[in-house]
Amino acid sequence: MIVLVCVILSAFASAPPVIDTDASAVSMLWSYIGKIVFNMLILVGTVKMSDRLVKDMMGL
Repeated sequence: MIVLVCVILSAFASAPPVIDTDASAVSMLWSYIGKIVFNMLILVGTVKMSDRLVKDMMGL
């Protein structure tokens, strides 16, 4: 599960960024930071979920 999420996140990271020429630099920066935080939260959530799943499977 962790490998799958890492593959998906690397696909998101390798995709070229969408550039909105009408937006200000600050707006583009906050949009980028928001996307990075969102991806990090997904990764952390998946790691926590897989940890819980493994503990349940092993009876720990």
